[in-house]
Amino acid sequence: MKIIVLDGYTLNPGDLDWDGLQQLGDLSVFDRVDHSTDAVVEAIGDAEIVYTNKTPLPREVLSAVPNVKFVGVLATGFNVVDVQCAKELGIAVTNVPTYGTDAVAQFTLALLLELCHRVGDHDVAVKNGQWASCPDFCFWNHPLIELSGKTMGFIGFGRIGQATAKIAQAFGLNVLAFNRSQNLDMISDTCGYASLEDVLTKSDIISLHCPLTDQTQGIINNSNIAKMKDGVMIINTARGPLIVEQDLKDALETGKVAGAAIDVASVEPISADNPLLMAKNCIITPHIAWASKEARERLMNTTVENLEAYLSGGPINVVNP
Repeated sequence: MKIIVLDGYTLNPGDLDWDGLQQLGDLSVFDRVDHSTDAVVEAIGDAEIVYTNKTPLPREVLSAVPNVKFVGVLATGFNVVDVQCAKELGIAVTNVPTYGTDAVAQFTLALLLELCHRVGDHDVAVKNGQWASCPDFCFWNHPLIELSGKTMGFIGFGRIGQATAKIAQAFGLNVLAFNRSQNLDMISDTCGYASLEDVLTKSDIISLHCPLTDQTQGIINNSNIAKMKDGVMIINTARGPLIVEQDLKDALETGKVAGAAIDVASVEPISADNPLLMAKNCIITPHIAWASKEARERLMNTTVENLEAYLSGGPINVVNP
């Protein structure tokens, strides 16, 4: 049985191993392949098992690789695969849920703390000699912001949002969450559910943790920003298109939004003309909230478990049953 990994580098740049999959078949791993249909079809060849992270598998690819019986997505989101076509062709598609919950929650707070203290900028300033030449015993180049007593609003409150909220409360933040469903166990004196309007108008910090849907695309836009507190901070570790990037840039320039920290962009890798690249008080990281070694180990382990379950006749984490 041939197993092909189309874009293995982001999951395993060399600090993990592929032993679990190697034990299940004849494994070939590409660091990455060109996304053209011909290149992807050629890479898959006569393989029966295909793994992809961000390499698209649309209908024209799936229809051209008749041996494929199983597609494993090396991520939680599976929009890179035409799952309806896969179902029509009898191809099982699996994903890896929940592996990055703790990693993304931790990273979200790291972005928030960076907005509040600009640790990296101050480190650079010290090493550039600004402290050594300072007439005072200390200096700061950015306002320093205390979190205790402020309100952090969540748009989306699933596993990652809830894990983030638990850490946020440890910093003394009050939590308001907007979500379609409610986990009553999360409700306390410092954590409650609210309407989207209340989250927008009452939060000092707004953090995005919702999926990208027709309803959430562009949810951070001029109209909703206008409802927010002056000086609000916005964090996005979910999906880039949740934000109308030019609208956020404009709000950062006027100071309506005091700071933003984003780990995702509308086009990835980020396009050279993305307006947020030139926005003031905007921290941008390259979609790495999920990528701790521990999270990638969990992803790798579940990837193997998904294939083992499929081969034993009891498939798990199937997204196109």
